[in-house]
Amino acid sequence: MFRFIFDVDGTLTPSRSKMDPEFKDWFLKFAKQEPVFLVSGSDYPKTVEQLGEDVCHTVKRVFSCSGNDVWMEGKNIQTNKWEPSKAVLEWLNDELIRSPYPERTGNHIEMRPGCLNFSVVGRNATPEQRKRYVRYDEYNKERRGIAATFNYIFAQSNAKIIAKIGGDTGLDIYPIGKDKSQIINHFRPYDDLVFFGDKMGEGGNDKPFADVNVKGTNHHVSGWEETWEILKDYAGKL
Repeated sequence: MFRFIFDVDGTLTPSRSKMDPEFKDWFLKFAKQEPVFLVSGSDYPKTVEQLGEDVCHTVKRVFSCSGNDVWMEGKNIQTNKWEPSKAVLEWLNDELIRSPYPERTGNHIEMRPGCLNFSVVGRNATPEQRKRYVRYDEYNKERRGIAATFNYIFAQSNAKIIAKIGGDTGLDIYPIGKDKSQIINHFRPYDDLVFFGDKMGEGGNDKPFADVNVKGTNHHVSGWEETWEILKDYAGKL
């Protein structure tokens, strides 16, 4: 039996935006018929904001914060505890100063259950401000460089933490092993897992789960439109 697992930003929705209404209606019906799970780098309230309580209460599980905060039918059933060291926070604040990107909107270091999100432009950015940073990052590869430097420095200190590219503007940082790969433990070895994500490339926060889903199927999608097209094909065969 298939079990369908979805990233949220860039996979079911435009990044930090709500689901397309027509797709949402279709997806909600699909989730009522098939076992559907969500895994997002964002916290649960943001996922509800994007997808709605109806979707979040209908799916079997919502693995928020890369699986560090687990929800079922609107109730929190598991949370991993972690707080970054002073050295990590100081390094990230210094990185804000070092970055040449000029536009800052606030909320650059956002603590979440079991992890944190770091964003140079800031989590308070408007959709247009986010688009400007995305264009900048696509050309300059700033996030990739920050993640690589962070991972090198803190590997040397044996801190056992890692940074991955998440969403369109941020980095997700968490203890090693507490990334999206950890949700594999919620499934049985013989489950046929079908995973959809838009950040399966090197350094992306969907890659850890894709790497452990060796017996299942991974769909590296370019956006929610592609996700919907692939799902329609599955629905026609189920």
